[in-house]
Amino acid sequence: MKRRILTFVSCVIATAAIAQQKADILVSYDVRAKNWATDTVASSHMSLLANSQEAKYFNDLSLWSDSLSSTPEGKKQLQQIIMAACMTQTPGGGVTIDLRKGPVKNIHTYVFSNLADNQLKYYGKFGEDQCYYEEPLDEMNWEICDSTATILGYECVAAHTDYHGRRWTAWFTPEIPVSFGPWKFHGLPGLILKAEADPGFEYIATGIEKTDRAMTPMYSPDTYQKVKRKKALSDHEYFLNNREAIIRAKHNNVKFEYNYTDRPKYNPAVYAIEPDYADKSGK
Repeated sequence: MKRRILTFVSCVIATAAIAQQKADILVSYDVRAKNWATDTVASSHMSLLANSQEAKYFNDLSLWSDSLSSTPEGKKQLQQIIMAACMTQTPGGGVTIDLRKGPVKNIHTYVFSNLADNQLKYYGKFGEDQCYYEEPLDEMNWEICDSTATILGYECVAAHTDYHGRRWTAWFTPEIPVSFGPWKFHGLPGLILKAEADPGFEYIATGIEKTDRAMTPMYSPDTYQKVKRKKALSDHEYFLNNREAIIRAKHNNVKFEYNYTDRPKYNPAVYAIEPDYADKSGK
């Protein structure tokens, strides 16, 4: 499997400029980070489509949901699917709805990276607002070191970077000459299969396969407002610390799965993947 993927990628790189909208590889990642609401380590599954020049990082369920929601017919179909999965008839003849049972989107992260434009575009949900921001790809500077590891059968080399408030260690494989990885990671001479930072942030590849899937652009981009990265993160922290009051002011009779009022204030040093927004020193 490993040799087939490497051969395929090497052949496609020579013709990558012909069809940059097609991916060469599809990589699956497990993502772990500490959840502020529960104060436990939460896991999620993400995917990366990439070729030699661009990459798209996303959650498969979210992509499926957003593709359906991009048209009126699809949105109606999605609602029917969710209701069929989430509705339960009670013995008394009533109906209960538990959205946790259905294919409901709860991961809002999309990252599009393009070497030709030297640009990264991040789409997400901050508080209750859908926003996006842009940043140059030259912000992530790596120091390659002599540590190695084997991941999914590939020999990987370690590298370090200081990025937006955290010290990251990543492992990349030169055997797959694609300079991208999970989340925003990029800029190393090979595919990034693992990245980690204290306290408890981790991305680990669980599968790699060749593909010719199209790297479709963002669905419904007009529903996202352009923002500055640090402001978006700061606004999101404010929302988390005042979540119940903000939501109750907009919606009546809301029931919360967790008691957010009993949680300590959100601490970006512990929970934020990019805590630099909270640095008031001007650095």
